[in-house]
Amino acid sequence: MNIGLFTDTYFPQINGVGTSTYTLAKELRSLGHNVYIFTPTDPKNVLENEQGVIRMPSMPCIFIHQYRFGVVYSPKTLKKIAKLHLDIIHTQTEFSLGIFGKTLSKAFGIPMVHTYHTMYEDYVHYIVNGALITKSMSHSFSRIFCNFARECIAPTAKVKDSLLQYGVTKPIHIIPTGINIDKFRKTNYPMADTLKLRSSFGLNQNHKVILVLGRIAKEKSIDVIVNSMPEIFQNEPDARLLIVGDGPGRAALEKQVNSLEITNRVVFAGAKPWNEIGKYYQLGDIFVSASISETQGLTFVEAMAAGLPIVAKKDESIEGVIKNDETGIVFETDDTLAIKILDILKDNKKRNYLAKNGAVFAENISAEVFGKSVETVYKNVLETYEGSAMQLHLSHHGIQGIYRRAECSLIKIKRKNRKLKHIALKPAKAVIKYIEDKNENGGTHNDF
Repeated sequence: MNIGLFTDTYFPQINGVGTSTYTLAKELRSLGHNVYIFTPTDPKNVLENEQGVIRMPSMPCIFIHQYRFGVVYSPKTLKKIAKLHLDIIHTQTEFSLGIFGKTLSKAFGIPMVHTYHTMYEDYVHYIVNGALITKSMSHSFSRIFCNFARECIAPTAKVKDSLLQYGVTKPIHIIPTGINIDKFRKTNYPMADTLKLRSSFGLNQNHKVILVLGRIAKEKSIDVIVNSMPEIFQNEPDARLLIVGDGPGRAALEKQVNSLEITNRVVFAGAKPWNEIGKYYQLGDIFVSASISETQGLTFVEAMAAGLPIVAKKDESIEGVIKNDETGIVFETDDTLAIKILDILKDNKKRNYLAKNGAVFAENISAEVFGKSVETVYKNVLETYEGSAMQLHLSHHGIQGIYRRAECSLIKIKRKNRKLKHIALKPAKAVIKYIEDKNENGGTHNDF
């Protein structure tokens, strides 16, 4: 199969969607498929000749400047895509590249599968503090986008249940993202290298390192962890907090650390390349997360594979991953977090027990199973797809219909936000222009 993965976020950005897309592409290629990743350009990307990665023109996202928003997809770009002869379009996100993939699917009769990675109701605060787009609007947006796909994929039961509540009626498969276990195994990292890396952050062998790894943002609730640190440092003087990652919430978090007067015991390591992230897990003694906005929480499985005991806040997304007192420790209220962390730091036997059980669990979340499961969905979609190859010779009314559907796919964004609306419609305009050009030359679907 020729498979197109469309995502608004990818390396060098470090997040679950980028990791999942990379892993899926790698596994599908190992199964003999041709996979192409469509994603925005990124000024921070230093890699050249990325295998199967097609970078689309972009600009900084209006609301989250660390992210890029795809813009201006020209007819020339479409001609390049035409030569790939895509059999399946698999969208990983719902905005610029997702809309582009959706528009291509509708215009050219290519079946689309969609993976719902992000609980947008937890992110509406980024857009004018939730005043412009409400949680209810995010539900409607998700429903409209998912119901366009032939079939959907959810990484956890929590996500599937949410989509059903939103009104999604298409088949939803629960397929957890797998990971490459070898990348995180402690045995693959010499102790001397780990101690040297620790030392570069001012950490010695005697320090008990509490590791937080991932995007620094409000919805990740890292502030809850920081708030628990004074009590922990008072009772465990050798404890240190290491935060690996970056994001829009970093400045506020640094300010919080300063106000609590714990700067000498908290280390901000910054964002690290994904291909090196495995060695940073080796720096921790325990892994902690207070987030309840996860759709799957890949970092939990990665930490388990690295042999770290986990402390996490109770949430539906981790119910199938973290079993309290077996594969990790679960806390329910923020005021109990410090006690939970101290309990593990002071009990070596319990720490080793949790780490061992977690490592065994991680072995079962393989990338290979992930790839084969998604392949099965593709095959089912292609077998049941009833849409015949759509002719490019569309009437003007049909072209305008595609334009209107693309417009609706960004939900009912208020008219006053014309800039965002205009940017989102550029993918549809490019497809329309390409169709019109092909019509003038008597082109058909087979040309695409």
